[in-house]
Amino acid sequence: MKKILLIATLLVSISISAQVTIQQTKHDNDIKLSALPYYSFGKGIGITSPDSLFQLNIRFRMQNRVTYIENDGENGAYDGQVRRLRLRFDGYVGNPKFLYALQLSFAPGDVGEIKDGENINIIRDAVVFYRPNKHWNISFGQTKLPGNRQRVNSSGGLQLTDRTINNAKFTIDRDFGFQVHHLNEFKDKFSYNFKTALSGGEGRNQTGKADDGIAVTGKVELFPLGAFTKDGTYFEGDIMREKKPKLLVSGAFQQNNHAQRTQGQLGNDLFERRTMKSVLLDAMFKYNGWAAMMSYMSRTTNENAVTFNPDDITESNYAFVGSGFDYQASYITKTNYEFIARYSIQKVGDDIQTLTPNTKEYSFGVTKYIWEHTFKLQAELNYDTLDYFDGTSKNNWYLRFQVEIGI
Repeated sequence: MKKILLIATLLVSISISAQVTIQQTKHDNDIKLSALPYYSFGKGIGITSPDSLFQLNIRFRMQNRVTYIENDGENGAYDGQVRRLRLRFDGYVGNPKFLYALQLSFAPGDVGEIKDGENINIIRDAVVFYRPNKHWNISFGQTKLPGNRQRVNSSGGLQLTDRTINNAKFTIDRDFGFQVHHLNEFKDKFSYNFKTALSGGEGRNQTGKADDGIAVTGKVELFPLGAFTKDGTYFEGDIMREKKPKLLVSGAFQQNNHAQRTQGQLGNDLFERRTMKSVLLDAMFKYNGWAAMMSYMSRTTNENAVTFNPDDITESNYAFVGSGFDYQASYITKTNYEFIARYSIQKVGDDIQTLTPNTKEYSFGVTKYIWEHTFKLQAELNYDTLDYFDGTSKNNWYLRFQVEIGI
């Protein structure tokens, strides 16, 4: 009974809080950085020098959440935290063709635990762009790779409070290197984008031992019915209420040579390096308030995924190999309440099936958009089933309320 009352209280709190209204203004972000999407209703706070040779835009966003968690075999627990706290600067210097973007993170979940000899992960993005025309973006620095749709989207543009279990394990995330994007998006006719990257392969803020391995990434995005309204591929849900059906189909591939970490650009260190191959496929559909997404992600290695400590054979670590599917559907009402359902299934590779479980995840959420994705209230109920190799299973669930706000 207590759990039912808790769910009802959170949903009612959304309804009451949502009575706040904000006057909206129609200003689009004038700097479209295809390698660094960041959902923004406006331009943030802008400064332009009198001679127009310098421009600086400042933005922030914050996610505050409280979660009730019940894991199988454990007592229920409450967790309250600032999940994300980001500060972003972007603009140009000398000429609008030469742009820059910086994004810093400060929340504990963003920075991670500080360990001896390791870097503090405050820097998320530090990248310079050359944009000779509307079709080409060339970048150098640290930012997101052209990977799976949900990772490329900003966490501020999500419908639910977090990305999927498959994104958590199979995404290729951020890296340092070069990227070249060729963009061909048109409102009402067939459109396409090609995106490539050549990067270090070890993830963000790495200053460890250099190696001879690099990561090569390529991605193709197709829009058979034309581009989405207001760059709608970069946020979930049809908050723009597309007047015509819109569809995105995309595929990405990466080969990360001699990767040092368990998830390529993410995870703990392996005892031996592995070359990893990732396949990332996505589809997105939006029309008249309805939205649907589907994705497939996988990772394989060139050798057995399990690595052993040469100094202590009883100590091991493994690359996370396997595959997964995500399915997500939603509808937003004319009063800006959105109802979202998501189902994810994850199957681990044969090399590691005795070490980690297969997982299924069911999520249901209600979101109230006060100022599009930049100010929203979210409630989410999540249920996980973990199936282990020995035939045992565990069932975990949580209930979460989150507030997102930013400029």
